[in-house]
Amino acid sequence: MSKPSSDLLLEARGLSKTFVGFSEPVDVLTSVDFDIRAGETVSIRGESGSGKTTLLNMLSHLEVPNAGSLYWEGRNILKMTSTTTARLRALLIGFVFQSFYLVPELNALENVLLAARILGNMNAAIRRRASLLLDRVGLSARERHLPSQLSGGERQRVAVARALINAPKLILADEPTGNLDEATGQDIMDLLLNLCREEHASLILVTHNPSFARRTDRQLNLCRGRLELG
Repeated sequence: MSKPSSDLLLEARGLSKTFVGFSEPVDVLTSVDFDIRAGETVSIRGESGSGKTTLLNMLSHLEVPNAGSLYWEGRNILKMTSTTTARLRALLIGFVFQSFYLVPELNALENVLLAARILGNMNAAIRRRASLLLDRVGLSARERHLPSQLSGGERQRVAVARALINAPKLILADEPTGNLDEATGQDIMDLLLNLCREEHASLILVTHNPSFARRTDRQLNLCRGRLELG
């Protein structure tokens, strides 16, 4: 395959993933093609167990495909060392998960700063950015609170701020409202889309909610291991 166009932020071609089952192999993804450009938002829907999280893990190279190619900003990620890939991932991608994954012993500000620590960017400027992000997600008064002292919606707001701390070009959000009530989920989705727009970050959103999916530039559906127009 030739090197992808330089205006693509991420491009995958022919990604396939098979897991070993009890009796026979299970094909989770079959020759999936996907791309996203700077500033674009894309939603992916699909039934539980259809492979949505597996696809996100492969796009972020947290899982290795059995076949296919993956490029980040024109770089052939599958041919790089794990150390190089980890650093590029920390620079390019921010993650928002359904279960928040905040460190319980750290307060809100310290949790936001965790992603910056991975890159060794702990300086006064990054601390100011962390405080600013917490203010932008409505938690300026909660910087010193532990996760156990925050509501579910507040914890997800911390997670959104953490995802943005390194100013990534791409946010991967895996069911970010899945553990929230409807009203809080709506608030988090508004916040996520608005912040991605303000930060000029692209977004890949995995969601079961059709109304949330319709708010993205493109809507896709993962069915029987293949991506289709939603």
